[in-house]
Amino acid sequence: MSTKTPDEAGGTGTPLPTPQLELARKLNLLLDVVVAEGNTPYTYREIAAGLKVKKVSLSRARWQYMVRGEGPLVSDVLLLTEIANFFGIAPEYLLGSDDDLPERIDSQLELVRMIRVKRVINFAARTLGDTSPDALREITKLLEDGLSAGSDLTDE
Repeated sequence: MSTKTPDEAGGTGTPLPTPQLELARKLNLLLDVVVAEGNTPYTYREIAAGLKVKKVSLSRARWQYMVRGEGPLVSDVLLLTEIANFFGIAPEYLLGSDDDLPERIDSQLELVRMIRVKRVINFAARTLGDTSPDALREITKLLEDGLSAGSDLTDE
């Protein structure tokens, strides 16, 4: 599910993510940051309950297609605003304003996530001290690949 850049008609250019995939990327980054900050991952139930307090409903199916980047684009301003408030970020991050705020938030969240990844790798290296360097490199690669592929923290 991606769109093509204008110059791709001639066979060049790179695919651009659809708005659905971009929203999914942002939501998954928010979910990753919660874990990166040392907290347990939010479940769908916790998110839905937090939104319900604000009188906003979110079905499991809708949440799933939002975090997977499938289905129709969610453009409900109230829903996206309350999801942003739930995560403690500016709503513009999910609403896609034209200023640089979403880009700044995105880069800050990615930095927090990568700092956490490095801590996990360092912890694993210390814990597995007698492990061969090749094995440590393979473990590091698996951790980095697993995190860059994204994890589905939305179950439950």
